[in-house]
Amino acid sequence: MNDKISLERLNSTHESFIRLVKELDEYLSGINGDQDAFFKEFNRIDKLQYVVVCYINKVAAGCGAFKRIDDRTVEVKRMYVKPIYRGKNIATLILKELEEWAREEQFSSVVLETSKTMQPAVHLYKKNEYDVIPNYGPYKVVESSICFKKTLN
Repeated sequence: MNDKISLERLNSTHESFIRLVKELDEYLSGINGDQDAFFKEFNRIDKLQYVVVCYINKVAAGCGAFKRIDDRTVEVKRMYVKPIYRGKNIATLILKELEEWAREEQFSSVVLETSKTMQPAVHLYKKNEYDVIPNYGPYKVVESSICFKKTLN
């Protein structure tokens, strides 16, 4: 039986996105430990206008978003795939959709931050041609962070 996969472009007020982010926050609080409050400050979703939710057979399976950093650059935020849907290329589909949307909005590069301990995420970004860069912005002093950048064609 083939699963029907669809991607929807939304904003951060959409119920599916809010539910997925709640799951993501619960997952990350275990990883971030005593730095959880620090990261939550930079992961608020109230102003995200560029959100992608992936549905499998009409069930919200994963999400991602980006926010504008400057006239040329966006930052990928809130990437998450429910555990039961992992290993099915869902994160790559979401990431590619975010990149395409950023191109359509005339942005030329994407940056993001993740935890060095989250090796599946690190692998995802490397596999999708993101280059490791020096930690930027609020992550400059966070030893557990690894930052990436990709130039959009």
